[in-house]
Amino acid sequence: MSLRVVIAEDAVLFRAGLARLIEDHGHQVDAAVGDGDALLAAVAEHRPDVVVADIRMPPTHTDEGLRAALEIRRRHPGTGVLVLSQYIETKYTSRLLEGNAAGAGYLLKERVADVAEFVDTLERVAAGGTALDPEVVGQLLRAGRRADGLAALTGRERDVLVLMAEGRSNAGIADALVVSGGTVEKHVASILDKLGLPPDEAHNRRVLAVLRYLST
Repeated sequence: MSLRVVIAEDAVLFRAGLARLIEDHGHQVDAAVGDGDALLAAVAEHRPDVVVADIRMPPTHTDEGLRAALEIRRRHPGTGVLVLSQYIETKYTSRLLEGNAAGAGYLLKERVADVAEFVDTLERVAAGGTALDPEVVGQLLRAGRRADGLAALTGRERDVLVLMAEGRSNAGIADALVVSGGTVEKHVASILDKLGLPPDEAHNRRVLAVLRYLST
């Protein structure tokens, strides 16, 4: 199904490249703007399926894009929001996912170079899924927060945890790790148990719970 997309990115060439990439994959770009205020106006006008927004935009180039994304999630909860960042900024992850991880994504800009992965992420977020850059998740793990729980995870359980936080389904994790679905289910149950998190069949809540645990 063709998606209707609004882009917010102040770098003109990157913005144009995103629009071309998205349109080349059968989706429609309703607007491509350069700042947070214009993004809010474009979303109110076009009511897109999903927004792609840079975190840092004018005038201060700090978190204008993120604040606009949060406002969109508040005003238009049915609109997916995929934010892009030049750098790993884990402090923004919990703000984006706060309350509900459905329809939210966070990617490093370099990930756009993998066109298939980027388009898959865009479509997943538009459909209400969650997507987090593996580098962001990896940094949270390396930081060792709540090391008491993380230390108990096996290497394969850490691999599964990273894929969970990327927004992969159990079937997607099984494909990535070349294991059976039953094996993934056992790993997920073990992870949630070791981290003191109750199993939950709602995938987005599962991801949100794990990330909140890691980032506190």
